[in-house]
Amino acid sequence: MSFKATLEVFSFLDSAKVNGESVADMLRSQGVKDVTVRQVHGERGHTDFIKAVIPGSRGKKNGGTAPTLGVIGRLGGIGARPERIGLVSDGDGAVAALAVALKLGRMAENGDVLPGDVIVATHICPQAPTIPHEPVPFMGSPVDMAIMNRFEVDPDMDAILSIDTTKGNRIINTRGFAISPTVKEGYILRVSEDLLEIMSITTGKLPVTFPITMQDITPYGNGIYHLNSILQPATATSAPCVGVAITAETPVPGCATGASHVTDIEEVVRFVIEVAKSFTSGKCAFYDPDEFRRLVDLYGPMTHLQTLGKSKGEASFR
Repeated sequence: MSFKATLEVFSFLDSAKVNGESVADMLRSQGVKDVTVRQVHGERGHTDFIKAVIPGSRGKKNGGTAPTLGVIGRLGGIGARPERIGLVSDGDGAVAALAVALKLGRMAENGDVLPGDVIVATHICPQAPTIPHEPVPFMGSPVDMAIMNRFEVDPDMDAILSIDTTKGNRIINTRGFAISPTVKEGYILRVSEDLLEIMSITTGKLPVTFPITMQDITPYGNGIYHLNSILQPATATSAPCVGVAITAETPVPGCATGASHVTDIEEVVRFVIEVAKSFTSGKCAFYDPDEFRRLVDLYGPMTHLQTLGKSKGEASFR
């Protein structure tokens, strides 16, 4: 059960004084020794990127070959101060990711070490800006998406779960969480059967998925509408990426306070931990490598969708 870890992280982040170093100290005190923090300044303020590595018994950090799972808490900011007081809905991704790190650290301290490494990355910004978006406003960020990907997407990640509050839309109309199809190198692939199975087991319900479009897997900055930033990590890596969307029945602004549901976040934390156990053991596939190779052989690479496009001089279309 990860409810205690989720509550602790939620309470810790619900503060105007929290920063990356204080979060890192909290994680280190609970057995997560490998934690780094980098403060980055942008035109609209600054944020603290935090990365925690929980080594596996046969993981790369210990000289092994077991696969590494990346867990990214995607968000604009955990707070919109001084405009809004308190933890905003958009902060749920950071809460979930850091609760995963906290729980895995405690598990390792108690002798339950996963086979492979888990890398958890997010950022801490209690004073983030808001931006207009339909149907409800989004949270912005002091830094742009390219910088976020630079500090959150690690080359050692063999697969990525990107956790993001995804309530500001009319596409998803259920409360809890939903997963996306797998995205890899510009291709939207089928939803992973293994992830669907783990979701059913951890929630005790039928699995829930959400649709994504070609627009959603292109980088921010191209002037095209995106559902949100949940799949932006997929634009910066060749690793398969799956969005884990924390959802609601009605559109909820990312800058809304009092809109976080700890029970929903805890379900995500348990799901991610079970995926980590299975993936780092080599028992959970995000995609079918043979089918992916067949797609590329038949239709060519789609990596130009990971760039800002032909008009920006960054894509070479074939």
